[in-house]
Amino acid sequence: MINAAEAAMEQAAEDDGERARNRARLYAPPKNAARGQRRHPGTAMNRGQAQALMAQLARQDSQLGRGASG
Repeated sequence: MINAAEAAMEQAAEDDGERARNRARLYAPPKNAARGQRRHPGTAMNRGQAQALMAQLARQDSQLGRGASG
């Protein structure tokens, strides 16, 4: 898909400078990657939270397996 975008941009460019700028924009890292933010704030889990979530899911799974509703 990037190759198709690059080819379309190459054809639309009027000179070598514009082609170089287009290529730089196309292959530039995301803007938030420069600041080191790869996740949205507040979305990361620590080990304890992940284990608590897994335990909750296991409880719900066992309740569904028994046919319980609560």
